[in-house]
Amino acid sequence: MRLTKSLKIHDTQDQNQLNSTDQRPIWRRLLPYILQQPGWLMAVAVTGIISSLSALLAPWLLGKAIDTLLGKGAVRWKPLAGLILPLALTYLASALFQWLMTASSVRLSNQVATSLRKASFDRLTRLPLSFLDQKGKGDLLSRLTTDLDAVNDGLNLLLNQLFSSLILLVGSLVMMFAASPWITILMLAIMPFNFLVTRFISSNSHHMFMEQANLAGRLNSYVDERVEQADLLRAFNQEEISRQDFHQLNEELYVVGQKAQFFSSLTNPGTRFVNNIAYVAVGLAATLNALAGRITIGQVSQLLNYTLQFAKPVNELSAVTTQLQNSLAGARRVFALMDQPEESDDASLPELKVSAGAVSFAEVRFSYRPDRPLITGLNLDIRPDASVAIVGPTGAGKTTLVNLLMRFYDPTGGQIFIDQQNITSVTRSSLRRSIGMVLQDSWLFAGSVRDNLAYGRPGASDAEIISAARAACADEFIRRLPQGYDTVLSDSGSNLSQGEKQLLTIARVMLLNPRLLILDEATSNIDTRTEILVQQAFLRLMEGRTSFIIAHRLSTIRNASLIIVMNQGSIVEQGTHDSLLQEKGLYYKLYESQFAGREA
Repeated sequence: MRLTKSLKIHDTQDQNQLNSTDQRPIWRRLLPYILQQPGWLMAVAVTGIISSLSALLAPWLLGKAIDTLLGKGAVRWKPLAGLILPLALTYLASALFQWLMTASSVRLSNQVATSLRKASFDRLTRLPLSFLDQKGKGDLLSRLTTDLDAVNDGLNLLLNQLFSSLILLVGSLVMMFAASPWITILMLAIMPFNFLVTRFISSNSHHMFMEQANLAGRLNSYVDERVEQADLLRAFNQEEISRQDFHQLNEELYVVGQKAQFFSSLTNPGTRFVNNIAYVAVGLAATLNALAGRITIGQVSQLLNYTLQFAKPVNELSAVTTQLQNSLAGARRVFALMDQPEESDDASLPELKVSAGAVSFAEVRFSYRPDRPLITGLNLDIRPDASVAIVGPTGAGKTTLVNLLMRFYDPTGGQIFIDQQNITSVTRSSLRRSIGMVLQDSWLFAGSVRDNLAYGRPGASDAEIISAARAACADEFIRRLPQGYDTVLSDSGSNLSQGEKQLLTIARVMLLNPRLLILDEATSNIDTRTEILVQQAFLRLMEGRTSFIIAHRLSTIRNASLIIVMNQGSIVEQGTHDSLLQEKGLYYKLYESQFAGREA
């Protein structure tokens, strides 16, 4: 048991790894999203430049002010008085435009994150079901939330530094050269070690942040799965094992996170050490030059301040290296999701036009894995308005058959026709609009009962909604709810019984009034009395429509016009209920096993 659980955890890791087909640097991929907000980008640039120019002007003014102090009791008051107001205005302008730049960068980074989130979700809705079936929901959710939040934070930090840092670096050099070229060259000889330290640590810690982000996605998937199946967890007494598995994943995340944070935390002390050496060297050299009369005391102050300003962008960037690395890892995971191949574009294809409702499977082959064929050479012709029941043991391929009909998956070979139209030659949307589907697992969203019923037809009238609910035997219990049809359901409809949720999903399909129906264990979660009423409603609904019914409870399909018996991906028997019982084949054995158990 423990080995199986442990292997499942590591299988999740493999499932959550997504390979990106676009190998461009992350900044090049982010740039188009940034350029979509030219107004805010311009605001960040202008305010950053003004703030930086003000910051550059202040040390120069301060140096001039210091040079008005000639000695003890010897002060040139008039020049000093003329410098006080400009100096105060310079510091005020620097602070004001720094705030405006921060506000603009926050707005810009939020807009970029919003655009990325929209693009990511749009891509997610266009990905094939085969992809979604193989990936952990928690990991996908993590990419759209946690990872994009990290991108937002990192981009905000970077935008705050981008324009101001460039101006400060260039401006500080120019001002230092004006004061003393040789001292500037001394400073430049030391500063490259700063960039070497930053580059070395960043390049070596990036993979740790990627691993941290992937582990966080795995942990989210694990928690999501356990919370969703909490009742099953308790029913099998798996709480302790689940806690142990969670602690294992959590400990792995802690270890990887510690390594990433520790390695990244070395950046700021390393760069500050180099900056302090440069500061001391510039201070010593400037003092010696001042004593020799080559520069003034005010210029010593200017050189020291500009050395600090030159080092400031490096210090600030190194101080937020952890956030930036986390942001890059998050962006890489988001773009990896966006790079996944989506369903082929079928906008140019004609729409499906269903008139009679005949369905044909011609030499259809399919497998979820290339090395494990499931359906091989399946041929089936279904006349219009037939009610076709599909039965068989678990894993026989029953649900796969309707997945192929809905084009949730495409066959690896053969063709499927509806009214002689190949379903791969028409748009998916028109195909799925023509088919109503009720699944065993009911799905409801947080919203009113009315909104849930009208999910497929947002413009449906109240009369149509109520009529569909009555046909599905749901109207009576809906009216007993606190606000009737306006009652707000909690997430997944958890404030309803399983049977009530199933009745609502049945009513939702009845409101669509589709030409074809798929009922996948649609009555499995409804009590016997309600099942009888719903079966009567289904019979009315199926009149004049081609219907597919997947059922394990064979008592519910006696009236089907055709029963297909599947086993290991092939049709082994077909006929009516009575004819199949007379053949005494697999259907007879399945039927006898159910009713013999009841009699016992």
